[in-house]
Amino acid sequence: MIAGNLLKLQSIHANPVEYRMPVGSEVLLLNQNLGKQFIFRFTGEINCISCGARTKTSFSQGFCYKCFTSLPETEEDVLHPEKCQAHLGIARDMEWARRNCLIDHHVYLSDTSQLKVGVTRIHQVPTRWIDQGASQVISLAVTPNRHLAGMIEVSLKAHIADKTQWKTMLMNNARTVDLLQMKQKIEALVPAEYQQYINPDNTIYEFSYPIIEQPQVKQSVNFDNKPVFEGKLIGIKGQYLLFDNGFVLNIRKYAGYKMEIQIMEPLKKTATLF
Repeated sequence: MIAGNLLKLQSIHANPVEYRMPVGSEVLLLNQNLGKQFIFRFTGEINCISCGARTKTSFSQGFCYKCFTSLPETEEDVLHPEKCQAHLGIARDMEWARRNCLIDHHVYLSDTSQLKVGVTRIHQVPTRWIDQGASQVISLAVTPNRHLAGMIEVSLKAHIADKTQWKTMLMNNARTVDLLQMKQKIEALVPAEYQQYINPDNTIYEFSYPIIEQPQVKQSVNFDNKPVFEGKLIGIKGQYLLFDNGFVLNIRKYAGYKMEIQIMEPLKKTATLF
């Protein structure tokens, strides 16, 4: 058994993606444990992933309220890049903003649950795309700051989705979108003032995920209502663990939750005596 506070899954771009799950001071190698029975027990304790303080409620996937309302990692522009004001010299922490907002950003098209537009920092490539469970991605534009990337994304929302339908994403492993063709169409929809940021690089990034059985996604694990969960791990995609009983566990949602985790070896068949 291992015990500790959960953190978001770590990933390595391989074929398929390799996943590791930090649990306290240990790291669990998930790919090697596919097909095994997992038992999760939530101890009832939640700790902020930034300051470590105990908190009754987790905000923004793992923070206490104080950190949620003061840290640069939880500013409004994290979810709404167009609202970033770092280029105007306005931010909770300008040093952090110089490293994370005033740098190149990709506006990208991804094939997840459907064709989707999104924004990510250049140093988050390809981690951001793997975290979203994308099967393939192409860069549409590269901007010198977060605000401009957000403005391009907003300009395209009337034409293309900017949210992922998580159930569809988890059950869909096929590449169903011609991303190069879609990029050529969508380029024309980018307003003239942002055309200079269109990325001429048409590289398509492809991802496959460790899934040993086709998942039948029914519902999410909810540790706040039921602290113990058990199921056979049949796959990992994005930040989700997929189980044979139709449940999925969004690890990022429970960052900071203190868990006890047991992994049971599959029962070995024995020869029948006659």
